[in-house]
Amino acid sequence: MVALSTAGTYHPAMTSSLLAAAPWWRPGSGRVLVVRGGRPLVGTYPISGAKNAALPLMVSALLTPHLVTLRNVPGNLDVAVLAALLQRLGCEMHWSARADGLAVTMSADRLRPADIDPELVSRMRASVLLLGALLARCGEARLPLPGGDAIGLRGIDFHIAGLRAMGATIALDGGMIEATAPDGLHGADILLPTPSVGATENLMLAAVLANGRTIIRNAACEPEVADLATCLAAMGARIAGIGSHQLTIEGGRALGGAVHAVLPDRIEFGTLACAAAASDGRLVLPHGRIALLGAAAPLYEAAGIAMHETQDGVIVERARDGLRGIDITTGPYPAFATDLQAPTMALLALAAGASAVTETVFEQRFRHVGELRKLGANIAVVGRTALVRGVARLQGAAATCTDVRAAAALIIAGLAADGETRLDGLEHLDRGYDGMAEKLAAVGADIARSDTSG
Repeated sequence: MVALSTAGTYHPAMTSSLLAAAPWWRPGSGRVLVVRGGRPLVGTYPISGAKNAALPLMVSALLTPHLVTLRNVPGNLDVAVLAALLQRLGCEMHWSARADGLAVTMSADRLRPADIDPELVSRMRASVLLLGALLARCGEARLPLPGGDAIGLRGIDFHIAGLRAMGATIALDGGMIEATAPDGLHGADILLPTPSVGATENLMLAAVLANGRTIIRNAACEPEVADLATCLAAMGARIAGIGSHQLTIEGGRALGGAVHAVLPDRIEFGTLACAAAASDGRLVLPHGRIALLGAAAPLYEAAGIAMHETQDGVIVERARDGLRGIDITTGPYPAFATDLQAPTMALLALAAGASAVTETVFEQRFRHVGELRKLGANIAVVGRTALVRGVARLQGAAATCTDVRAAAALIIAGLAADGETRLDGLEHLDRGYDGMAEKLAAVGADIARSDTSG
């Protein structure tokens, strides 16, 4: 049985499973992260490949018996868990370290669609993408309902309805998803009620092997969705409308192999821009792309984050006239990304004036508010809006990382706070970021893991 202790340390069974599939993975030592604030971040912080792109790209390797190589893969826990899931399904993987990050070559010529580890599935939301890929390639899939961050309902109704429209028979029984398509999938005209990233990716993975034409209307157009479509096209899929809200997929063609570089992580980029400004530092962020921020880019400028693109990367620092309160509303791309909401709130807690942060994507994504308050942030929640009144200083305190992006927000607050901040719940940090604490230490942060909680 694969499990984590309540302290966030890894049992031998889980560590062994992950090392077998992702030999580069090492669980971070220490039960808590200690951050001593007041030191500006100065130097070069390399932006990793996007976690939210790497996961569906790895699943895409199940669609072909040929080799798929991904470069610029981030070395985080979610990637390691998915690697273990894919290995259990019969996918062989060869990892290598390159100057531009990890690379993995995958071979799925001998799939075992019934061999899914329920404990691993419970660790990550992206495991639901196995449903579309396995149905398309093998005509069957059986997996537990996926896990992940507790930030909202995020039902898989859109995924299931779309796959049923493509000819799949799907039943939910005792927390399991039982799906079959013995005669194969066929094309369908699908209208998503909302532009769900996961549903768009799942249906696209299924549609590239389904017979006939599939149209996905009101599709999500996040850069990570476009990155998956670009990789599938390199494998031989016929996809029109990449990057738009309508995807047209001509399926039924066998896919080949491909070599693809994962796009840079826009969420890590935006998070580090906030960290540089909050600490009054100056960072060079190689591989960062301002354009990928969408609506966040002009809002960051309005909040007092100066960003300048150079040949070496994007330079980010606090504007000369300081941080200013702004109003933001999260939404599907190119609106302000929900994954940047928590890190940005940590920055706005220090900005002059008031800010209003409205969350429209996930109904439980203010769990970090109570933790930021422990450090002295002045934040009140009214419905789905957080009202932030900037304070002159934050004070270090003990707090808990409640999800992946909350972990980043609390680190930002700790970097800017007086005194010492001690964070637990580090599994969330490991899940979403590739060596964030170590990379921050390299640019001047006083940050390290510790085995003592107080």
